[in-house]
This record gives sequence, C-alpha cells and structure tokens, in this order.
Amino acid sequence: MPATLQLRQYQRVAVANWFANNGRGTLKMATGSGKTITALAIATELYQKISLQVLLIICPYCHLVNQWGRESEKFGLKPILAFEEACTWQSQVAAGLYEVRSGDSLRDSCASRAFLTIITTNATLMSDSLQSQLRYFPEKTLIIGDEVHNLGAPRLGQSLPRNIGLRLALSATPERYFDEQGTEAILDYFGPVLQPELTLADAIRQKALVHYLYYPILVELTEAETRKYSYLTKKIGWALWGDEKVEYNDALTPLLMQRARLIGAAANKLTALRELMINRLDTAHTLFYCGDGSIEGATRKKNNRQLTETTKLLGSELGYRVNTYTAATPLAERERLRQQFESGELQGLVAIRCLDEGVDIPAIRNAVILASSSNPRQFIQRRGRILRPHPGKERATLFDMIVLPPDLGRATLEVERNLLRKELKRFLEFADLADNAGEARVKLLQLQRRYGILDI
Repeated sequence: MPATLQLRQYQRVAVANWFANNGRGTLKMATGSGKTITALAIATELYQKISLQVLLIICPYCHLVNQWGRESEKFGLKPILAFEEACTWQSQVAAGLYEVRSGDSLRDSCASRAFLTIITTNATLMSDSLQSQLRYFPEKTLIIGDEVHNLGAPRLGQSLPRNIGLRLALSATPERYFDEQGTEAILDYFGPVLQPELTLADAIRQKALVHYLYYPILVELTEAETRKYSYLTKKIGWALWGDEKVEYNDALTPLLMQRARLIGAAANKLTALRELMINRLDTAHTLFYCGDGSIEGATRKKNNRQLTETTKLLGSELGYRVNTYTAATPLAERERLRQQFESGELQGLVAIRCLDEGVDIPAIRNAVILASSSNPRQFIQRRGRILRPHPGKERATLFDMIVLPPDLGRATLEVERNLLRKELKRFLEFADLADNAGEARVKLLQLQRRYGILDI
C-alpha cells in the first residue's frame, strides 16, 4: 500500500467482506468512490496472506488499461499492458508466467517472489493470443473485472477463465439493462454484491464525492420534431397495445430508439446552450455530453451531428476554448486533451459516450448534459464522473437538458405518462440530493403537472 494512502471506512469493510466470502464478490459502489483503490488493496492483502502470484485486470476500454496501469504503479507493481497488437505483449506474458511458475518450484523462502500483473481489455480477453495463455495461470491468481456489467455479454462471459478461483467484480451498476440472464451470469462467476453498497448519497456524505448544484433546463420540440414525435409515439402505442405483456418487443425497441434519438438531438437544445453559455464564457473545466443523433431538419449533406454543432457553437460562435473527446480520439491525444483541460488551457471538452465509464478527470467542475440514453447506468456513471473530488473543488454544477414531450392528446397520454415516469424518477433523485434541491424540484414540477405524475 502507498504510505500516503488511507482507506475509508467503507473500503475497509468491503475488503473484509470479500475475504469473508471466500475470495469472491462484486463491489457495487458509486462512480468516483474508489473502487480501483479498494481492489488494489485486496490484491495487496492477498499477496501478504497467500503469496498471490498473478493479478489479471480486465477493462472495457484501452484508456482504462492505461489508467489502471498508473494506479497499480503506485502500489509498486510493474504491469504488462496487454492490448492492441499481440506482438507487443504476448512474449512478456509468457515469460512472466514462466518466471512465476519457476518460482513455485523453488523452496527457498529467502528467494524474491516473482509477481505478474496483466491489465487487458475485454476485446483482448476474447482473442486467441490471451486465451491460449490462460491455462498456464497459477492457482494463486486474482481476476478483477472492471465496469463488470460489460462482461455479461454472452461471448465475453464464455471467455472468462474457469481455472481462476479468486474473483472480484467492480461497477457502480453491475445489473445489465433489461438483461437478467447477463446479470445472473456476472454474479454467478464473480460472486454476489457485497456490503456496503455505496449510493451517491452515501458517497457525498462520506466526502468521497463533492456536493453539487443541479439545474434542469426544460426544452420544447420544434414543429417538425413534434410531427415526427407524434408519428413515432402513435406507432409505439400500437406496438404496446399489440403485445401488452412484453415491454420491449421486436417492434417496439427500434421505435423507442428512433424517438430517443429525436429527443436527444432536439434543435432547441442548441438555442438553450447558447443562452446558458453566453453568460458563462469566463468559466472553465466544463464537460458537454452530446447525443449521437442528427438535428432534425438540418441538411443531410452536412455533418450535422449534435457533437459537431455543439463544438461549432461553443468554439466558432462564442469563442469558448473546446475540443472533442470521442472514441475516435487516439490515446496519446486524449491524454494531451486531459492535461490541457486540467490546466485550463482548454475550457471545455465535448463528448458523446467516451467519458461515461472509468475515465478519471476529477478537475471537471461543470457539466452540461445535452442528451442521455434511457439506460440508468449512463446517468449514474456520468454524475459520479462530475462529482469526483479535486483540490480547490468544493462543489460541482450540473445543467441537465430535459425535453418536454408535446401534448398529443388523450390517445397517447397514457403511453407518454408511463414512459416519462421512469425517466423522471432519475431526474428527481438527482434533484433531491443537490444543494439547491428545492429550486430544482420546482422546475421539474412543471413536467410532473403537465403529465399528471405528481405521485413520484
């Protein structure tokens, strides 16, 4: 353990409960509450107790491999970052496993113990290059699944090694969205969710995350968007009526996705963004989350994705120093952007989903969410990303754009009410935990009254 590191009480309890559950379990803790540190503390204690020989960490993305690499080095580890081209790491892994197994045969207790740390991606885990090595991993190996909800996909689940008995899963949201079978597969492999489950409220109370202000911004659809919304909503109503027992049947899912994209890319969000930012041009450390849809009515020949339009509005029109941060941004460029953002050279980053999981940029003080998916995991991941503590950061500020569905009459009212109820619970939960809870609640009350869902 690094000499400067002191585990929080809930982290110590989590470590103890994982050992009490015979070396298996899932840690369900709010984003930003220190799951990585807790996992490395478990590995440290295993090394001391049973002479752990190999630590295998699996991450969904390449940038998380690098992030885990930096954290593990603080614990004195020298990780092999096994991703991208196999020629850059495969021989290192083979040599490391040989050294560990050779050390097994030495009985000299004075000999230094070989230890191997491998950090890889979900994609590399499935590759023949790594699968062919897994059989040689010794019994004293700990496997850590980071952002483990991703490992519930069938092919990934089948790639997890059965010969490794010590298993630890990490996620703020281990449950897979509308995939009970996938969730069950994760918990069967890694072990049950252990106490303490750390909620956002718990994390703020224990100062693992900072306090925040929450400002919902209500946005209306344009006439063209309203017509398309009405058309999709009627078809959604017919799909629901046709199969009342199945919430997400084959006909319904694509319709819901189309309507979600329409809402996500609502043109008036750019108008609202302009009005918001024109008075905040002196601010910095701001993150802008965009959707992946196109703005309705824009010329198809142009690249009219919301990301492009937002960046153009902020940079070219308002002179706000921003850059995009997406999955297409090379790793070295991402690191440079992160440093420029932290120093204030860049005032903002414009992202789609790339900053949802695991990326640690605690300097974020402000966030504008132009679009979110209906998956509650995304919302949970994003708010934890924004609330990470940082020197001089006493409080974060979050602006959340919420589209007011148009009044389409009695025929679709009940469909709208049921679909909105789930969405609104998420907004209200975040409003209730904010320092300005009363103000945020009053704003959301307009939406509750409009659709007769005051019982939430």
